Amino acid sequence: MKKQFLSIFLSLTFTAGILTPATVYAQEVSEETAVSEEELANEEAETVSDDDTRVIPDGVSIGGTSVGGMTVADAKSVVNDYFANYDDVKFTLSANGQEIAATGKDICIGAKNSDVVSKAAAYGTYGNLAERFKANKDLEEGRGKNFELTLGVDRNALTTYLSSAASKVNDEASDDYLTRENGEFVFHEGTAGVVVQIDESVAIIADYIENNWNKEDASIELATVVKEPRGSKEELAEIKDLLGSFNTDYSSSSTARKNNVANGVGFINGTILYPGDEFSVLNTITPFSAENGYMLAGSYENGTTVQTYGGGICQVSTTLYGAVREAELGIVTRSCHSMIVTYVPPSQDAAIAESGGKDFQIKNNKNYPIYIEGYCDGSKAYFNIYGKEEDDPSHSVKYETEITGVNIQNTQWVADPNVPLGKMTTTVSGHTGYTAKLWKIVYENGEEVSREVYNNSKYNPSNRMVTVGIASADPNLSYAMLQAVNTQDVTTIANAIATYAPGVANSTPFVITPKYKITNPPEDATSADGQAPAQEAAPAPDATTQQAAPALDAAPAVETPAN
Repeated sequence: MKKQFLSIFLSLTFTAGILTPATVYAQEVSEETAVSEEELANEEAETVSDDDTRVIPDGVSIGGTSVGGMTVADAKSVVNDYFANYDDVKFTLSANGQEIAATGKDICIGAKNSDVVSKAAAYGTYGNLAERFKANKDLEEGRGKNFELTLGVDRNALTTYLSSAASKVNDEASDDYLTRENGEFVFHEGTAGVVVQIDESVAIIADYIENNWNKEDASIELATVVKEPRGSKEELAEIKDLLGSFNTDYSSSSTARKNNVANGVGFINGTILYPGDEFSVLNTITPFSAENGYMLAGSYENGTTVQTYGGGICQVSTTLYGAVREAELGIVTRSCHSMIVTYVPPSQDAAIAESGGKDFQIKNNKNYPIYIEGYCDGSKAYFNIYGKEEDDPSHSVKYETEITGVNIQNTQWVADPNVPLGKMTTTVSGHTGYTAKLWKIVYENGEEVSREVYNNSKYNPSNRMVTVGIASADPNLSYAMLQAVNTQDVTTIANAIATYAPGVANSTPFVITPKYKITNPPEDATSADGQAPAQEAAPAPDATTQQAAPALDAAPAVETPAN
């Protein structure tokens, strides 16, 4: 407030020609609130830096081109056109004995004084009182102002370009590594590499353009550094203890799904993580395409099951998640599926979704390297994590799933005039929804020393669809069954089948029995078996109703990149 008042007061006293009071008042301002003329000029210039509709005063030019009367946006176009003259100049960027062919446009040549247009727009409105007065007087009397353009580069844009282009000349180091052959580790020596130093190279290019360039084709030597391979035979020799192991069954899967699981496991097998390294499953096993070895198989997409390349791949990340838990590695990112899967209990899964951004990422939180071994035998997928055991032999962990909620799916009943009266057929099995948490329990010498929540998961329900036959020689029976189905009431439908189609054999149950029950139900739970009350609570109409047919919950169906 004092700064604004001071500025207004000084302007008024200057206009009136009264200088002494202004000087006295300025002396009364405390040092803490005093504002220099330079600070005022900067603040005032900043207030117009993004004002593209401001009109530049007549008599102002940039780089010798008149921009008076133009808006800031128009003047910026003039500046861009000026530097566009250098877009086709050829530059040869050399590194590691190789060359990158670039142009002036590639290395982002532009104005070093990128604020020149804003300063032109604010000319006559910043600086001290004398400077403002002189600037406006000069313009009024035809003495124009030219803002020079100085060559430079857009360093941020150049960094982006060089980060991509450098891959053409980089010779990446190959770390020392291991392979596992016949149950034994075999050491392989890596090689050194030479890579472009991006930040240093950007500085070299910028300095050359600003200070030494003659505006003709040129060659520039980039900064490089020798990268030595990580690891050593001695360091990798520490990898000998099995820290964690886990497997899941996929024997009932289709041929395509089995292929996808084995393909994904193969991409991860042999991974070595040094202390502090992070690992992304999604980055390692993508893209999900036929060219990358994947086939079309069932997966989740927006809560439904569809055919996508890589269907089944989440069983890979889920199996690795189990081994990671046992090895007590760090978890960076983990997501549960949108709907329940059956190859592990709830809260023990790890979903992958390329388009949905779901990834499973881990971190080596140990003091030594670790080695991830993965393989499949046609029925099961396995992951073993090897390293150096640092815990006492008496240390062990266990993980327990707790079901905290059950949300039984709704059933949509559909009348089918082409099916015999009362015959029920499940066309969409649906999924029961659950909420769950996973507990990590730590033991020392067989005694529990800690128990903490490892993760929380929520799985959505999806409705099932059941058709009921209404075909009959007696149209009255068909009509009665149709009316029952239209009520969408399970008791009414069950009674109608028992009444109008006695003895019909059905494998579809009227009432859905969830696979899991609430682990610790509250004392006032309405269900004696500890599960959430079913949304459909009708008895089977008679003894002809058989065991329920397998639902999607009972078949491996996993969330993949399509979700």
